[in-house]
Amino acid sequence: MVGIIDFGSQYTQLIARKVRELGVFSKIFPYFVSRDELKNVEALILSGSPKSVLENEYPDIDSEIWEMDIPILGICYGHQLISMHYGGEVSSGKAEFGKANLEILKKDSPLFFNIPDNSTVWMSHSYYVSKVPIDFVVTAKTSSVAIAAVENEKLRRYGIQFHPEVFHSVFGLSIISNFLFRIARVNKDWNLRNFIDCEILNIKEEVGNEKAICGISGGIDSTVAAILVRRSIGDNLKCIFVDHGLLRAFEREEVVDALRSLNFPITVLDRKDLFLNALKGVADPEAKRKIIGKLFIDVFYTEAINFGAAYLVQGTLYPDFIESSGGVSGIADKIKSHHNVGGLPKNLKLKLIEPLKYLFKDEVRVIGRELGLENKFLNRHPFPGPGLAIRIIGEVTEERLSILKKADLILREEIAKYDKENKIWQGFAVLLPIRSVGVMGDIRTYNYVIALRMVESTDGMTATWHKATYELLETISNRITNEVKGINRVVYDITSKPPATIEWE
Repeated sequence: MVGIIDFGSQYTQLIARKVRELGVFSKIFPYFVSRDELKNVEALILSGSPKSVLENEYPDIDSEIWEMDIPILGICYGHQLISMHYGGEVSSGKAEFGKANLEILKKDSPLFFNIPDNSTVWMSHSYYVSKVPIDFVVTAKTSSVAIAAVENEKLRRYGIQFHPEVFHSVFGLSIISNFLFRIARVNKDWNLRNFIDCEILNIKEEVGNEKAICGISGGIDSTVAAILVRRSIGDNLKCIFVDHGLLRAFEREEVVDALRSLNFPITVLDRKDLFLNALKGVADPEAKRKIIGKLFIDVFYTEAINFGAAYLVQGTLYPDFIESSGGVSGIADKIKSHHNVGGLPKNLKLKLIEPLKYLFKDEVRVIGRELGLENKFLNRHPFPGPGLAIRIIGEVTEERLSILKKADLILREEIAKYDKENKIWQGFAVLLPIRSVGVMGDIRTYNYVIALRMVESTDGMTATWHKATYELLETISNRITNEVKGINRVVYDITSKPPATIEWE
């Protein structure tokens, strides 16, 4: 097992996912973990952090862990922590966010085996190592950071200022692979088939003969979660599809038909009025998410009482968890409240089953394929639980919902014809809270603006904007401005994640 020490980075679970992707079992531990809890760990990776080692009480691992005779790799904050612990120095004032070119100074470093010079890496830091510890050597630099990587081969301590776990670091996976197999020499013996079997057993043991309800949306996450629980407890699971009035055009019909094709007994609840009335006058995105999350729980709780259920099943993924809370160590910045995490009441009267809580979207798709799901589920673009409420910037009204549904349908129709290789991980339209002047049929208009968003990703934690063809963008823009009353301008979002999130709210 490889242990990942969480210091509050947004990418901690991404490190663990990359390790698992390479066929090695990994587990995340809080930074205050004891040495005894790490007795089965063969190597450690220290994550980044929103904190600084220059703070008076900075997060650190137990002193006994530093004495363990196992390899340790520090990433960003972890790199600075290693340098500080062994007598180096860290300074502030050299912030760097985005891509950088890595120049490898120590060509025989095992960490950089077969890594080409000037490969692209991703930086995200405000502090840097300014003095190397005794007996450590600098192994790489960038144009702005003289000490981008350090190592002490005797102690098997390695530090890198950049983030190899993110998509933007081109040879990042190879660097992690070098640490695992050339330095730590761990075994490649982990796969998601093991996860399925273990999770079904865990759910059986936890739930026993009790009943559970599952809020199912037709997306890959809730569908896979429902299948796992159904294989564990059979008819003691009841699946509920809630139409909250914030669905895309024809979504309800498509989802219900698809789910029933799996021989899932689905209870469909129409609660459009309940949700739309509660959102009247609400413009703040966090308030919208929390209102929707609470209403979902209210609906599920009522159904649970009627069914006699003690458990609620959710398709929560790790990106939902990490963006909504403080992560494993409780110190990560909250990015936004996901309805199935940040919207949950503190006095929740149902016990949660979240079998996918520490997985990413691409891993869930692999599990879905193992479970026999068809491509219509596997390749479905992610759709947030709060639905179009968080794609309407500002207050949700019937008029704005109608406009966005029509524009979004056009976008989805054109993507379906254009993206035959499923390169686009997620594509959607956003209705902006501004109006712009236009000319249509020689008449002045003052209408809404639609923003198009198409991204490529593997896990949802990082993403790059899709380089759509001009022909596609022109077709979508022409169709929306011609077919959707109330829109006279279309723009395209070309921002990656980070610095943006995928959704606008």
